[in-house]
Amino acid sequence: MRTGLYPGTFDPVTVGHADIIRRACRLVDRLVIGVAINRDKGPLFPLEDRVRMIEAECAKLGADEGTEIVVHPFENLLIDCAREVGAHVIVRGLRAVSDFEYEFQMVGMNRAMDDSIETVFLMADANHQAIASRLVKEIARLGGNIRPFVSPAVAEEIEAKFARKG
Repeated sequence: MRTGLYPGTFDPVTVGHADIIRRACRLVDRLVIGVAINRDKGPLFPLEDRVRMIEAECAKLGADEGTEIVVHPFENLLIDCAREVGAHVIVRGLRAVSDFEYEFQMVGMNRAMDDSIETVFLMADANHQAIASRLVKEIARLGGNIRPFVSPAVAEEIEAKFARKG
């Protein structure tokens, strides 16, 4: 069984993330979505909410490709998480050259720690290249329309979060 790991904070999960997940399902038999705890980023949503939202988004994706999708929160090194879940490949989405520069360094470090785990980059669909969770949160905070960038269910959660803060 080919197992892949797609890590991220998913704060919130966007249509760009969903596109990468859908495409990664074509490459592996089992895809683990690693939801990073990453307290340094100060997420809008607590871990439990991010896990719940991505589970709901993934429920409709894996079945189309016959891939098992598992959501797995983690706080350790990415390479240790990959070993923990039995991943042979780490899937990363790239939007721009700046993403590549950071990811290139990460691949080098990960390979130095375990060269048996490969990293595969999937380029963001042209329609999703500008979408970033950070920007979605900023648009929502300022009262803009986030619905083109996230699913309706996620949009409702974000809008409710900012309505409470407002």
